[in-house]
Amino acid sequence: MALPDGFLYELKERSDISDIVSGYVNLKRRGRNLVGLCPFHSEKTPSFNLYPENGSFYCFGCGAGGDVITFIMKIENLDYIEAVKFLAQRAGMDMPENSYDDGVGKLRMRIFEANREAARFYNKKLYEPEGREGLEYFYRRGLTDNIIRRFGLGYSPKSRYALCDHLKALGFSSAELVAANLAFMSSDGRRAVDRFADRVMFPIIDLRGNVIAFGGRILTDQKPKYLNTSDTPAFKKSANLFSLNNAKNTGERTLILCEGYMDVIALNKAGFKNAVATLGTALTPEQAVLMKRYADEVVICYDADEAGQKATARAITLLRNAGLVIRVLSIPEGKDPDEFIRNKGDKGAAAFKNVLDNSGNDVEYRLQNLKTKYDTNNPEQKAGYMTEALRIVSSLDSAVEQDIYVSKLAGELNIDKASISADLQKLRRKKENEYRKRDFTRISTELSGRDDKVNTEKAKHTRAAKAEEMLIAFLVYNNDMEPQVSARITPQDFVTKFNAQLYAYVVERIHEGVSPQTTFTRDFTSDEVSKFYAILHSYNSQTATKQAMNEYIDVILEEKHKLTPEKISEMSPEEIMASLKKKKSKE
Repeated sequence: MALPDGFLYELKERSDISDIVSGYVNLKRRGRNLVGLCPFHSEKTPSFNLYPENGSFYCFGCGAGGDVITFIMKIENLDYIEAVKFLAQRAGMDMPENSYDDGVGKLRMRIFEANREAARFYNKKLYEPEGREGLEYFYRRGLTDNIIRRFGLGYSPKSRYALCDHLKALGFSSAELVAANLAFMSSDGRRAVDRFADRVMFPIIDLRGNVIAFGGRILTDQKPKYLNTSDTPAFKKSANLFSLNNAKNTGERTLILCEGYMDVIALNKAGFKNAVATLGTALTPEQAVLMKRYADEVVICYDADEAGQKATARAITLLRNAGLVIRVLSIPEGKDPDEFIRNKGDKGAAAFKNVLDNSGNDVEYRLQNLKTKYDTNNPEQKAGYMTEALRIVSSLDSAVEQDIYVSKLAGELNIDKASISADLQKLRRKKENEYRKRDFTRISTELSGRDDKVNTEKAKHTRAAKAEEMLIAFLVYNNDMEPQVSARITPQDFVTKFNAQLYAYVVERIHEGVSPQTTFTRDFTSDEVSKFYAILHSYNSQTATKQAMNEYIDVILEEKHKLTPEKISEMSPEEIMASLKKKKSKE
């Protein structure tokens, strides 16, 4: 059974969307609405809009939209029921008993429980004889028992059945262990087999304190060196960061982004608890947006080798797009943070702080790296360096910043500043033209419906689909006009199936005396919810007149009766003649 309409209405009444969203997004007033940088994709210019009057949001950049429940689902990576529970607890409301199917939520909870027990098991094994090699590895890396306890580090035994046998004795099924990616089924399908064996283990903990996954490092020369939990119903690798649960509580608005678990742990041990790391993959746009929620500045602390420099270049782009200030830390002698701090002994923390305080911003880092590739005493190479350097400078949003670096380049290379500025202006104009072309392509694509994944028929029936969308929005905002609309048109008159379904739903909700927006998130998929709110927020309520309503209906009915090659192929000669006569009589 679905959650009761009355419960959902009260939940939304008690869950002020402005208060809730402002806990995740820096919002600014714009007329009656609020705007901010979207928390669901990287952007420099705010396209995330919040509508307090009807309790909804919509991002004109990525198309994410919905109500307060949708927002919590997306921002906290929860399913529908879990998001409702989250808001109900916040509002001091009890969930209705026996009124919903929480299958996915229950599986997630079982995965959390299995992971928690697995973490305890691995930690216990670390201090038993079979875990001696793992414990010695951590001690060699300078970790103390306190640090091991704080991060819940452990060891997975060599046996491929140790964890599975332990968890099954606690009541977990093989299916649950496989769902948690703690195990996989043997080739004959008879037994669950431990995914991790003979590895030191790093639990990954989410912002609510749940163990959601593991990273395991092998103690031999076997490959892969690191093995990480794959995506599960409780874990998405590209949307989480190691130790963000610790870093968010430091009170600082700066994060240190490291390459691996041990670097983060070493920095924590040295007092830098605002360190985080990706989970065995390169930085993703989702992780960059996640960091923006907890920081204004990110210090990139990757290895100085070629792979580290490539990873740094990628991270700079993603972090800048997320609106973060960036610094790049270069550790002397190319060491990683862990090795650098350990080699300095008691002075390790102070030495690292000195390096951290003297780290330059990402522009200086990129220009410095670029300069090593050119001999600026050679006129041709000097020109090549200048061309690439200006590409970097032109990527800056601030004209003041651009002017600072133009002056710096002019002084370094003994080139007239006016000449450099002229070249920079050409690059700016070129970029502006590219942006205009990109915007034109995006708008034309949206209007044509070519990329509409929800209403896949829109591209073939653009005129009809647009009229259908406008009529649906009109009806949502003008419930009292439903009898007049229904007297002229039915769902069967709609040309596109999705809009017909949407229209039927809105009419049914109005008949029941319930706002469609109260229950839409409950009854439709996430993509369909976003589509619904895209329709609502692309509608100009100032044009909501009876004449406009009738015009929408006229277009829909006209498009329905329009002869197309597909329709003609299915019609008899008599039906074709009748249709042509009808059309002629209207003319």
